[in-house]
Amino acid sequence: MTKKEIKAMISLLDDIDYEVASHVEQKIVSLGESIIPFLEEEWEETLNSDLQKRIEDLIHNLQFDGLLKRLKNWKEQGGKDLVEGMWLVNTYLYPDVELATLSKALDQLYFDAWTNMKENMHPYDQVKSLNNSLFREKKFSANTKNFHSPSNSMMHLALETRRGNPLTLCVIYMTIAQRLGMPVYGVNLPNLFILTYKLGEVQFYINVYNKGLMLSKADIDNYIVQLNLNPVDIFYEPCSNIEIIKRALRNLAFSFEKTNDLEKATEVTKLLTAITDEDPAV
Repeated sequence: MTKKEIKAMISLLDDIDYEVASHVEQKIVSLGESIIPFLEEEWEETLNSDLQKRIEDLIHNLQFDGLLKRLKNWKEQGGKDLVEGMWLVNTYLYPDVELATLSKALDQLYFDAWTNMKENMHPYDQVKSLNNSLFREKKFSANTKNFHSPSNSMMHLALETRRGNPLTLCVIYMTIAQRLGMPVYGVNLPNLFILTYKLGEVQFYINVYNKGLMLSKADIDNYIVQLNLNPVDIFYEPCSNIEIIKRALRNLAFSFEKTNDLEKATEVTKLLTAITDEDPAV
């Protein structure tokens, strides 16, 4: 279809004949995300508030369907790139943010951290060096004031503001650490996402939300006891990138529930369902 034909079709969205408008809407949906720029153009040009609302809903639905497909594809390909997974979560609220934006910010953090690293450093010293780079020099810290805000789950905002929830801060930390050659991975603790440094017989834990505080297995044992839970392997061992993105989506859905935006909470749960094999409420 030519641009002129597309614009003519979009203009029929507010046709007084419901069947015509409905048919046009179905046709637009079938064209996918490629038609969004034309919808945005029509939104800017029209003064009809009802038509603007219809266009807004169409754009959102097209973007959501596109995100659903990309997220499924990411999972089916093994979820190898964690940053890409976090970016996909990010695009639910900020569809215009590009993956390159996140990558560029992480590249700079990596370079600055790398300049402070020395060869043959002890694992504890490696962690102390990265802690110094991220928490003292770059001023990353926990966002405790707006903990339940949905924006707190957005990785690009965590990189911009240097504030985040446990998961976003851990992903940033882990990404830099792994690029530095450190065997650092995510751990799915209840109520708190942390990291583990694991290489052979050497294993300890890192609480990124508390400025990279290093913890022992005994500390994790005590934490589990305080929660009245039985110790299971997932509380101690590295989890997959797919599990991390599932947790990111659970966090985001919970944030929308806390802010009484049940429509968005439902949509995010659909995204979670798309990449999980079990009941997302579990």
